[in-house]
Amino acid sequence: MSPFDLQVNGYAGTDFCADDLALSECRSACDALAADGVDGILATVITDAVERLCAKLAGLVRHREADPVVARMIRGFHVEGPFISPQPGYVGAHDPRHVRPAHVADMERILDAGAGLVRLVTLAPEHDAGFATTRLLADRGVTVSAGHCDASLDVLRGAIDAGLSMVTHLGNGCPTTLPRHDNVVQRALSLADRLWVCFIPDGAHVPFFALGNYLSVAGLDRSIMVTDAIAAARLGPGRSTISGMEVEVDAFGVARRPGSDNLAGSTVTMPEVRANLARHLGLSEADITRLVDTNPRRAIRLT
Repeated sequence: MSPFDLQVNGYAGTDFCADDLALSECRSACDALAADGVDGILATVITDAVERLCAKLAGLVRHREADPVVARMIRGFHVEGPFISPQPGYVGAHDPRHVRPAHVADMERILDAGAGLVRLVTLAPEHDAGFATTRLLADRGVTVSAGHCDASLDVLRGAIDAGLSMVTHLGNGCPTTLPRHDNVVQRALSLADRLWVCFIPDGAHVPFFALGNYLSVAGLDRSIMVTDAIAAARLGPGRSTISGMEVEVDAFGVARRPGSDNLAGSTVTMPEVRANLARHLGLSEADITRLVDTNPRRAIRLT
């Protein structure tokens, strides 16, 4: 089987988070993903006003219904926010104006807009009172992931008991400087036997030596590689957008909001992910396949 990517915000000039995404743009991105050997993705939409998130998901649903190629590539949706931490660093490149605590009724609106295709939701467990939204999602068969958060160990344990089963892009969605020992990275790793742990293996989001350390703790059977690709993937240096926000891509392919240290998605492609894992971590083809294909499908129960 071919790679399955749980986190794709956009690709080859197309932004899945755009308010006015055209079918032709969506098809173009899907064709480019297929050309790069990707079998399927979760199209990812990030923090925005709830009504706008709903409109974006409804638009993606229509594009899937209109084009069988789009439907084959976009197997579902990953909703990353708006129920994340508003704290600087943890909020990352998300627009803090639209960040809010988890809210069951709003989550139900988002699920309805996604027409049963929301397969993964990233939220901050410490901003989900009583883990009510986590329980709702788990009961609906949606994979719940902790990300852009600073949940304590006790909160993470409580969220896992309520249905949390994943961590989104570990080592990112947090400040560049953290307490030495008691931080969200260490807390998540300490619970890796109960969680799927996702990483972005581009060398910028996590240095390869650190990624090797993390994999040795989390284990290959519980780890997942994603691209977190944005519209700038495949395009090279320059200006791009994600969810209407300007992004600047440097000569090394690293995307940031202008004037910010926060990374804003990635420009890495799945062929580059596979090459990085082989070259920098010395992983076998079988192990790489587990990380980019087998595990992602298992994590969202995709058959």
